Amino acid sequence: MKPTIPAFIRTTTFRLAVVHAVMFAIFTLGLLVYLYHSTAGYMRNESVRELDAELQAIGAAFRSGGMERLNQTIIERSSVPGPFFYVLQDAEGNKISGDFAYIPTEVPPIKSSVETNFEYMSVDRNGQEVLHSANGIVVRLQNGASLMIAYDLSTRTQVVSRITRTIWTALPIGLALSLLGGLIISRWAARRAEQLSKTTQGVMTGDLSRRAPVVGSGDEFDRLSEHLNAMLDRLENLVLMTRHAGDAIAHDLRSPLTRLRNRLEADLSAGEEIDRTETIEKAIQDVDAVLLTFNSILSLTKVQAGASSQFVEINITEMLTELAELYEPATEDSDLQFSFEIADDLKLKGDPNLIAQAVTNLLDNAIKYTPTGGALTLRGRLTRKHELEISVTDTGPGIKPEDRDRAVRRFVRLEASRTQPGNGLGLAMVSAIAGLHSGQLVLEDGPGSADAPGLRAALLFPQR
Repeated sequence: MKPTIPAFIRTTTFRLAVVHAVMFAIFTLGLLVYLYHSTAGYMRNESVRELDAELQAIGAAFRSGGMERLNQTIIERSSVPGPFFYVLQDAEGNKISGDFAYIPTEVPPIKSSVETNFEYMSVDRNGQEVLHSANGIVVRLQNGASLMIAYDLSTRTQVVSRITRTIWTALPIGLALSLLGGLIISRWAARRAEQLSKTTQGVMTGDLSRRAPVVGSGDEFDRLSEHLNAMLDRLENLVLMTRHAGDAIAHDLRSPLTRLRNRLEADLSAGEEIDRTETIEKAIQDVDAVLLTFNSILSLTKVQAGASSQFVEINITEMLTELAELYEPATEDSDLQFSFEIADDLKLKGDPNLIAQAVTNLLDNAIKYTPTGGALTLRGRLTRKHELEISVTDTGPGIKPEDRDRAVRRFVRLEASRTQPGNGLGLAMVSAIAGLHSGQLVLEDGPGSADAPGLRAALLFPQR
């Protein structure tokens, strides 16, 4: 049976963890090698420097007092414990003084020197022989005598040996820890990714209520989960809106289509005795209402998709002034008091046609739902939060706070609006236009009474 490879080993996160572990191991090895060479090299350079300094001091004694002074210096220095060893031989190779019986290497020619490395035996405190290493310089003097000055390398060898053991101990530990850390990280990342995968699989099966978990760490997985959840919220909302739109379309189109069918059927049953002109005119009106509804749906869809929007700098002050002059006769015909308060030099970057349509929808709604003798006000100003505000306030029945979220959805018509002509797309269009311009539509109570509070519909756009 073919062995099953765990899922997390096949993940990208695990591969990245392995790459991280390898890179960490290479770095650790390089660091330890550098530490070894820098430490051992420094100790070697120090021993060579001290050896050269010792040779210079003894050479000065020979130049000042000859062999007698040299021999006395060797005897004195040999009697003092330290890292140096000395051997002085005559021209025939016989020992004169020093720590060893002879120079353990070939003596160079007169007035020359040679470096040597050798080993020697000593007895420790327990009476056991111990092998040591030493590095020295052998010099042939003018009179044929030979001098060796050596430096005991035991301390350096011990330190280097300890460093070497440390390196070979730390390297596998570092590699093991990096692999372990990589495994932990990859398992954790794989679990988070698996949770996201399960969420998307649940949504694909039709469960739109599924949401990705957010643990609160603020990392990239949390941000991805938050964005995914926001997308799923919007998707669920769009699906619910689509379902509601279908019901609303069926409800709002049933009446004109039923009237159209009944008229045509009645006209057909009446024979040729009646004048069908009035029936045809009413049928055309019903068909126009249906076409208007579908055209409104198409317009709203384009706005929500942000299609073909031409963003330019708009003179809002001028636009609102023109709309106020345009709607003033309409409010007089409806026996409404109309006023406008528009600040100077209001600017906004956006689509002028869409902004004008949004304000027009708000004015139309205010005129439609404000009873005779009421009042409405158009305002344009900059708020304290540096937002451009365009508001329409009326003294009509208003919208209850619990119904305001529903009022800006597609095809939603509140019960008080069922007796008025319309398709339930006006405020939805205004809200979509505001969102396209990074703004929002805010619905609040107007200046009316408790029974008829009125409505204040405000478009708020951030100023960049």
